[in-house]
Amino acid sequence: TDLEVAFAAGTAAPAGTLLIAGTGAVAVRFAGGVPVRRADGYGWLLGDEGSAVWIGVHALRAVLAALDGRGEPSALVEPACAWLGVAAPADWSRAAREECAQGVLAEGFARQPAELGQFAREVSAIADGGDEVAERICHAAADRLLNTLSTVEPPPGAPVVLGGSVLLSPGPVAREVREGISAGLGIEPREAVDGAAGAAALAIARLTGTPVAADVHARLTGG
Repeated sequence: TDLEVAFAAGTAAPAGTLLIAGTGAVAVRFAGGVPVRRADGYGWLLGDEGSAVWIGVHALRAVLAALDGRGEPSALVEPACAWLGVAAPADWSRAAREECAQGVLAEGFARQPAELGQFAREVSAIADGGDEVAERICHAAADRLLNTLSTVEPPPGAPVVLGGSVLLSPGPVAREVREGISAGLGIEPREAVDGAAGAAALAIARLTGTPVAADVHARLTGG
């Protein structure tokens, strides 16, 4: 599956852990090159905590809360309106905010769930800009991803491979997850960048009957 391919893209080791956070989010522990334990990966409605879609949904919830007064003001409002094609409030009057909230609601529901993950990059940039609401969303995403990873009990000293746009792109979630892995497991995580290289490594291992050698893996994956 794509999980085996992603893990093989990040390491030649037969044992270790994979953490993916892209459109969805899942952690998988491997032994002998095959998955033996999995956490999350349950889809946007029931799981995928810390994924791009999870971040996008929580950001739009925060925008609506800022508009109707349940939440605090946030720099997320105008970028969310621009991304959805909704006019931002001309002023902060109750009527203007209500009109904007209804527009955000309509446009948000008009999109497929996976599309909502596209707003995650904006959320990351706004968090790095110092907006406290966006910072809390990104911190919560990283916390949930680290919890998902710890749930599958990564083997001590074994590699942890990261995959997916949230973890492979610069931003607060990727930084915090990497810092958490380094502090908690004492290792630097690896990256699953090239799925084709992972598939090639698996093919070589199947043909030879032994795990692909580290130097061959390094040549396939560019290091």
